[in-house]
Amino acid sequence: MAEKALIDIKDIGRKYVIGTEVVHALKSVSLQVNKGEFVALMGPSGSGKSTLMNILGCLDTPTRGEYILNGIHVSEMSDDELAEVRNKEIGFVFQTFNLLPRSTALDNVALPLIYAGYSKARREEKAKKALESVNLANRMEHKPNELSGGQRQRVAVARALINDPSIILADEPTGNLDTKTSIEIMGLLEEIHSKGNTIILVTHEEDIAQHAHRIVRMRDGLIEDDYPNTDIKRVSPRLDALKAKGTDWEGI
Repeated sequence: MAEKALIDIKDIGRKYVIGTEVVHALKSVSLQVNKGEFVALMGPSGSGKSTLMNILGCLDTPTRGEYILNGIHVSEMSDDELAEVRNKEIGFVFQTFNLLPRSTALDNVALPLIYAGYSKARREEKAKKALESVNLANRMEHKPNELSGGQRQRVAVARALINDPSIILADEPTGNLDTKTSIEIMGLLEEIHSKGNTIILVTHEEDIAQHAHRIVRMRDGLIEDDYPNTDIKRVSPRLDALKAKGTDWEGI
């Protein structure tokens, strides 16, 4: 028997009423994503990719259609139910990092575990391991303004991983980073994917999308194209070469 898709959306539509105008942000979108996939979701401004991302991340609900996430019917859930699903099933990585400015890296990473009901000792233990996994063991007590852009994004990635989510949803994760740092973050996402994690990467940058194994293109509220990436761009060999030369990539 074929394995059920981790994400299964059928005929999803989302409309907004703005004054007297009705905007159909999503017209009819159907999509399946299996466990362990690395998918890039692309499209120009107004294509519907941000709306679809919000629905996939349980930040919004569709006007019509069905969304099943890891066997859970989330299409018609209440806000409180959606919040619970978000905390358990989805790890978010945002373009703007979304870190608490007055909290340390350790406390930022541990934050989702408070809502999950973990003890303080267990939260710290898991957060330390998550920060070690993104090469930030020596920055745990630093606050966001004491970290570089790349380090802040790695804190955000560690936070996204903390609850062992079903899916990592990365929204323009390199949008505020320079080229060198973008390469390092994409290498980290590659490493996370290689461990079996499912990743959906929302981006408008072609070179960033080429790191994914599957590309879904949207236009005018519809999926225009959906195909496997036959020319996957990999960062890992470049990072390995930097490490071999002794380059301080952890400072990126």
